[in-house]
This record gives sequence, structure tokens and C-alpha cells, in this order.
Amino acid sequence: MIILGIILLVVGFVTGIAILWTIGIVLAVIGVVLWILGSLGHAVAGRRHYW
Repeated sequence: MIILGIILLVVGFVTGIAILWTIGIVLAVIGVVLWILGSLGHAVAGRRHYW
């Protein structure tokens, strides 16, 4: 999810499409939050690890 967010950020920045930029930011932030929760040992969506 983090990688997809970064790809969308780059594509949105290069092409100037604002919606891709916004979606990229949202996906990257959600991915980082899930990664942090998973690394702390919290179950995320029924899974013990998220990566």
C-alpha cells in the first residue's frame, strides 16, 4: 500500500493530476499507519502482522 501510494504521488506530480496526488497521499498514510500498528504487535484486520 505504501509503494502504491508513492507511485501514485509520483505519477500525479508528473502529470499534474490532483486526484492521483490526493489518493497517493491517503494510501501512503494508511499504509504507514498499518505498518506501525503491525510492528507494535496489534492485530490489524484479523492479522497479527501487516507488511
